[in-house]
Amino acid sequence: MKTWIRMAVTIWLASLLSACGYNQFQDKDEQVKAAWGEVVNQYQRRADLIPNLVNTVKGYASHERETLEAVTRARASATSFQITPEVLNNPEAFSKFQQVQGELSSALSRLMAVSENYPQLKADTSFRDLQSQLEGTENRITVARQRYIQSVRDYNVLARSFPTNLTAMVFNYEVKPSFTVENEKAISNAPAVNFGK
Repeated sequence: MKTWIRMAVTIWLASLLSACGYNQFQDKDEQVKAAWGEVVNQYQRRADLIPNLVNTVKGYASHERETLEAVTRARASATSFQITPEVLNNPEAFSKFQQVQGELSSALSRLMAVSENYPQLKADTSFRDLQSQLEGTENRITVARQRYIQSVRDYNVLARSFPTNLTAMVFNYEVKPSFTVENEKAISNAPAVNFGK
């Protein structure tokens, strides 16, 4: 009888340990870090393209100084933000990271809009190449962010689900912040389309 009780207790403890999710947390945390690394790489790639883009535009549209300076300031702000592993666990720091990257995206959009006013700039081979690289990088950023969002989702589901939420509490595995849409109200409205032109 004692053998059966010991065996039952052993099986119960083994099932309890396998259900605790400790190893799953390690796996999911590493996936989040890897996905984050790719996000950071793509944002850095974008930041590296900007000085050449600004210099090319400056050659054709030097009187657009305010726009060029805004892009330069936004790039400086984005590249000076310290990317540390703590950003992944700190919602305020993550929000700040997202804010500076959003400001850079906005400044780049204004720069591209300004370039539409300069046919010679649009015809410049260097500008077209840089514009193409920038568009490709923006697509890579989107993909990297989607992968990061999915990794964070998987991690957060594990941290909130029973019984692994007990392991999360014991080992202090907090829910991780994810990217959010900057202006949810604006994107919920369909864009106005004018076919009159």
